[in-house]
Amino acid sequence: MQAIVMTATGGPEVLVLQEVPAPQAGVGEVVIRTEAIPVLFPETKLRSGEFPLGVEPPLVFGFQAAGVVTAVGADVDPALIGRRVTVATKGFGSYAEYVSAPANSVTLIPDSLFSVDAASVLMSGSVALTLLETARLTGSETVLIEAAATGIGSFLTQVAKESGAARIIATAGGPAKAERARELGADEVIDHNDPEWPARLRETLGGATLDVVFDSIGGSTAIAVLDAMTPLRGRMLSYGWLSGAPAQLTAADLITRGLTLIGCAGPDWLARVADARTAALHRAAAGGVDPLVEAVLPLDQASRAHQLIEDRVPLGKIILRPDRTP
Repeated sequence: MQAIVMTATGGPEVLVLQEVPAPQAGVGEVVIRTEAIPVLFPETKLRSGEFPLGVEPPLVFGFQAAGVVTAVGADVDPALIGRRVTVATKGFGSYAEYVSAPANSVTLIPDSLFSVDAASVLMSGSVALTLLETARLTGSETVLIEAAATGIGSFLTQVAKESGAARIIATAGGPAKAERARELGADEVIDHNDPEWPARLRETLGGATLDVVFDSIGGSTAIAVLDAMTPLRGRMLSYGWLSGAPAQLTAADLITRGLTLIGCAGPDWLARVADARTAALHRAAAGGVDPLVEAVLPLDQASRAHQLIEDRVPLGKIILRPDRTP
């Protein structure tokens, strides 16, 4: 079968289309015939070596895929064969025509949802729903959603008001993404490409404060955001670091302001995100959110997809699809 092999750590060019053996379903596993593969921002960091991969290349790259179950291993319900599902690998193997994955990662795709759309919302939707559940919005709160036009931020922006946000202030990188954030539901948008954007945030608030911050930028600006938050009940949910580093905060920074930082990472967090996958797919199937698919590219253009994401070009998700898929 054809697959994208990460030949080494490095730039997008290390992702190379090769012929590799098709996977087999081991104990507790399924194999799917791939129909759609989401290209995820964290994958670009793993490929570049910025995040540790945990396995030495060469290897078939990729985290998630959607497709049709073609085989199951021992201890797996054979009724899954022929069903459309999404799967999550153990960290590699999804950029391929056939993918093996743990059966406990399987999420059934609703009949009314295209596989491409399911692949698009799987990660962003499940993380966003878990963030909102954790934030416990009250219906009267002002929230900040960083990087609101794309990825997890775009899903948060679409559903935050129905989950209890009264006012959504968003950040986005540049005019096109700012306009997208408004279309998705943001009340006001600040360009986070401006190094002084936290000052613009305070101007935008006009004397009000932030009750909840969904922090995906991290870095040195996080402490400036603290000064715009509501003392005693303000909470920052930190789940990403687009700046290249997590939020640069100390316990003293939080204690002296009476604020809470919730770290959204680790095994327990990931288990909650996995539990939210079904809800995310059903939300998309019901038409409650736009899957925001930017482009569907042939599998052999994986390196191009990574380059586009690193250049911060797409407004939506890039999906890879094997050429044989109709």
